[in-house]
Amino acid sequence: MKVRVFSMLVDNAAGVLSRVAGMFSRRGYNIDSLTVGETADPRFSRMTVVVSGDEPILEQIEKQLRKLEDVLDIKKLEDVESVCRELVLVKVKADAKQRQAVISIADIFRAKIVDVATESLVIELTGNQSKLEAFIKLLDSYEILELARTGITGLSRGCDDVTYL
Repeated sequence: MKVRVFSMLVDNAAGVLSRVAGMFSRRGYNIDSLTVGETADPRFSRMTVVVSGDEPILEQIEKQLRKLEDVLDIKKLEDVESVCRELVLVKVKADAKQRQAVISIADIFRAKIVDVATESLVIELTGNQSKLEAFIKLLDSYEILELARTGITGLSRGCDDVTYL
């Protein structure tokens, strides 16, 4: 199974997310990750959708997305031709004895400690999925109280592939 990341420029209007998600639902496709946010131009939003499947299914998903009238542009974000990142927030149980060890792990990954309580730390880390997975795996020996991930977001590299509207 292949994984494909689609970066879509869509109208920033009510119901667009529902119509895109509905296309996946009607055809029985699963969305692995979905992020949406307003662009520099408030008329448009950037939607990053990560899907997996064999090549014919991925091609069919792209064709169906292109048919949606709210979708203005679609790019396939390939590994070497794009920058993709994800954010994770992890709340780790850490008393005074464990705190320094957890902070050391965070430092290795250039993560930020964004909250400290008497019995826990909240750590913020941004990076590619493999970096985040490695970080979470190192925290396995500690109790992870809560974890939240944003999903992948990305852009193509350089200026050649920019869509102007």
